[in-house]
Amino acid sequence: MLRLSVVVALLASLVALPSAATPEQATQLLPGVTFQKEVQFTPHGPVVVDEIVAPRPGGLYTLAPALARSTISGGLESVPQLEQETAAASTASAVVGINGDSFGARGYPTGIVLQNGVLLHGAFASRASVGIDAAGTLHVRRLTFTGTWKGAGQRRPLAGLNQIPRPGQVVLFTPAWGPTTPTVAGAAEVVLEPFPAAAPDTDLSAPVTAQSTAGGGTAIPADGAVLMSVGASGTLPALLDDAPVGGKVTVRLILPPDWASVTNAIGGGPVLVSNGRPVFHTGESFDAGALAQDDARAGIGQLADGRILFVAVDGNQPGYSTGVSVYDLARTMARLGAVTAAAVDSGPSVTAAFDGELLSRPRTAGGRPVKDAWLLEYAGVYAPPPSPLLDRSAAAAGEQLAYTIVRPSTVTASVSSPSGKAFTVDSGARDPGTYRFTWSSFDAEGTYHWYVSASDDQNQRSVADETFQYDLTLSHLRAPKVAHARTGVAVRFDLARSATVTLQIETPAGAVVRTLPPVELQAGADVVRWDGTLPTARRRRPPAPTWRV
Repeated sequence: MLRLSVVVALLASLVALPSAATPEQATQLLPGVTFQKEVQFTPHGPVVVDEIVAPRPGGLYTLAPALARSTISGGLESVPQLEQETAAASTASAVVGINGDSFGARGYPTGIVLQNGVLLHGAFASRASVGIDAAGTLHVRRLTFTGTWKGAGQRRPLAGLNQIPRPGQVVLFTPAWGPTTPTVAGAAEVVLEPFPAAAPDTDLSAPVTAQSTAGGGTAIPADGAVLMSVGASGTLPALLDDAPVGGKVTVRLILPPDWASVTNAIGGGPVLVSNGRPVFHTGESFDAGALAQDDARAGIGQLADGRILFVAVDGNQPGYSTGVSVYDLARTMARLGAVTAAAVDSGPSVTAAFDGELLSRPRTAGGRPVKDAWLLEYAGVYAPPPSPLLDRSAAAAGEQLAYTIVRPSTVTASVSSPSGKAFTVDSGARDPGTYRFTWSSFDAEGTYHWYVSASDDQNQRSVADETFQYDLTLSHLRAPKVAHARTGVAVRFDLARSATVTLQIETPAGAVVRTLPPVELQAGADVVRWDGTLPTARRRRPPAPTWRV
């Protein structure tokens, strides 16, 4: 399937033309958030690098992990799905991000999950963890999870949080695991209710309300937790004896002191950049051969000025993007200015998305389901880019405008025309929600601005400024849905004035496969034709392609 685009010289400011040059021009997704797709040509084939740069977290911007199904045991979701759910929860007007940590066959995360100061899963000591602190600084280092519990007897080791215990271990299950504890042969449990939120480095005390020796499957109270012990080396009687019903248990989840200010984190690795230099030998528990292979890769980093860098490299797609090794990803992150960076899950999981729509091109349609993702949430006013109006029938129907706010705000929304006139579309105090308008007061052809200013109930001001085109040079664009190999394709249209016209043929992914020489045409009904041939290395005609206009 190929796609046709007809470009009129008078509309050069309107239509973005993909080209073989790299990188492409950056696109603004949100105030201060840009996206750029870069193509690198290597001896192994083309490599497509998707780059997102966002402001330092703080104020209207929050960098946090999203957990699939909101539980450790609840299954997987794609990055676009996680973004849609985050936005639907009214915590953000728009969301952008990449996939997170690797996960096992059961879909449980490999490393740490720390969400808004609450620990949901312990760290993987032999791989790097990635965290963001309250000041918006990115931290990358290996962490060792330790914990303790104490009932009526001595303080004892806690082996893990929301993970299936092995014989001889005691593990804590909180509501973040799911509705019930897992079934484990020989397990005994005590129910703690009410139990505080699982903040690290804090004594978490709760009364014991029930005991069980049924081998798991115990309901986890929404305001409680369950301690599970699997019998071996005397741990089973210790739990039941030290935590009788009516007694009290104190749990402590311990992270290193230098992570005391970290509020959000997930597992990852290996380390890619340290002090602005790419790191090639980290000693982390990854297979060296796998790290050296070209594959889809993703990473998160921080620039010297505090801005966040997301990178997703598409891979294992011959002819489109071969992917890179971890070492090449490290070089790329450093070249893009990262002073600190780490990789996240590679291979089919690699996904970059914005507001529930893919920015990258994963091997799995829609993006492979993952366990967690790094999401940058924006809480200011967001206005989706309006569509250009290129013919009179579309103009008669009016421009569809919208904005979204997630906090009570005082809003002013207006449209300014090329003639300098300003038209008020909406103003006043508004509750959280999405507001939509149809606007059709066009007074001239050219560039219009859709401008929305909002001041929320926390005195945070934000602005959305989007442009759209009203240009009637080209209209009534017509092309056959199917082109025949013998006759090629004829694209017909009307011109309101003389113009230079270029016919460009692209793949559905936006790769340009043929650009015909520009032609000067007069006003009126016109046509440009393509004979179906491709450039020299690809002279064959595509077999009965379908055209998307």
